[in-house]
Amino acid sequence: MSPLDAFWHVANLFAPTWGLAALLAGAIKLAWRREAKALRWLRLWGWGAAGGAAAVVVSLVLLGRDGKMAGYALLVLGVALPQWWLLSVRR
Repeated sequence: MSPLDAFWHVANLFAPTWGLAALLAGAIKLAWRREAKALRWLRLWGWGAAGGAAAVVVSLVLLGRDGKMAGYALLVLGVALPQWWLLSVRR
């Protein structure tokens, strides 16, 4: 595998995490405007992406491969929990 192929392989592994984190950060900024006013979109996205990336790595270790439903459930929790925590700390 060439270095470029390895880069795309890893980028595609984490692409669902980054996309879900971006969608959820945008939804939070729209749905909870008053509560999330002080939080920057990039901060919400960054924490969600970091939590989701950790969840993907944990699911690879525990399940042995990517693409299992339990891994996707862990991904959703990994993205949502940091963003929920950021909102709950602001209150």
